[in-house]
Amino acid sequence: MPQPLRVAVIGVGHLGARHAHVYAAMPGVRLVGVCDRDATRARRLARTLRCRGVSDFRDLLGAVDAASLAVPTSLHAAIGLSLLRHGVHLLIEKPIATTLAQADGLIRTAHQHGCVLQVGHIERFNAAIQAARRYLTRPRFIEIHRLSPYPFRGTDVSVVLDVMIHDLDLLLWLVRSRLVRIDALGVPVLSRSEDIANARLRFASGCVANLTASRISDEPIRRIRVFQEDSYCSIDFKAQTVELAHKRNTGIRRIQLPVNQRPPLQDELSAFIRSVRTKRPPAVSGQDGKAALALALRITRAMRRRSARDSSAP
Repeated sequence: MPQPLRVAVIGVGHLGARHAHVYAAMPGVRLVGVCDRDATRARRLARTLRCRGVSDFRDLLGAVDAASLAVPTSLHAAIGLSLLRHGVHLLIEKPIATTLAQADGLIRTAHQHGCVLQVGHIERFNAAIQAARRYLTRPRFIEIHRLSPYPFRGTDVSVVLDVMIHDLDLLLWLVRSRLVRIDALGVPVLSRSEDIANARLRFASGCVANLTASRISDEPIRRIRVFQEDSYCSIDFKAQTVELAHKRNTGIRRIQLPVNQRPPLQDELSAFIRSVRTKRPPAVSGQDGKAALALALRITRAMRRRSARDSSAP
């Protein structure tokens, strides 16, 4: 039997704690430690999961083979680079970093040290999109809504980098065409950066995508609708359901696709561990994370240019 893979979670707030619980129950994996700058939080979770709790990630170096990094985005580059330089395989939560230069540094360092670098675009592992993926061959129009209540966390970046980036990764994965035009609008409401945003994207293939992301909604909504020349697909990521409508003679046939509903985080972390063990490329690579970040930054710049024009108009 292979030795258990030693893992840690750096940053055990809401999301990081979930990572830790999944690892602790995963066969062939030993959760060595959890780290958080809130030492009390780290120790409390460590007692629950029977591992080590520290407030400085450097205390775990040399004792772990792989780690999830779930700290604020502004800390991804500094901590991620240190872990990779010590040969620690890394699953880094989205977005990969705050700048493209930081993303390049993480990708380059992972390559230099032979480390797996996976980016936490968890919706790729949602059972609903997995069930629908083979039917989405030539998207012509895509409409995406991702709305959630105010999180009081992760607001060090705009809603585009915090929330919409999930859908930007999915969009690039589905469309696979050069982006030719962006129209975007964003409004700050409760934080200093944009809390609600809309972007309309046109691709060289002719596909048009309309995305709305909000972190000030009363109820969570995570849906994507994909229109093709002969079909329509509606995916609810939260409920993990898929409705497919096909043109049939002069009418429309609607079916509910079977979905093996399961927690996407479990599949995401299992895929990461599998990549570490087999040395195969991860399902969502550092380059994938960089591409989603690049698009998110372009949308953010377009929003802010429009806001500047609107504020200077008479």
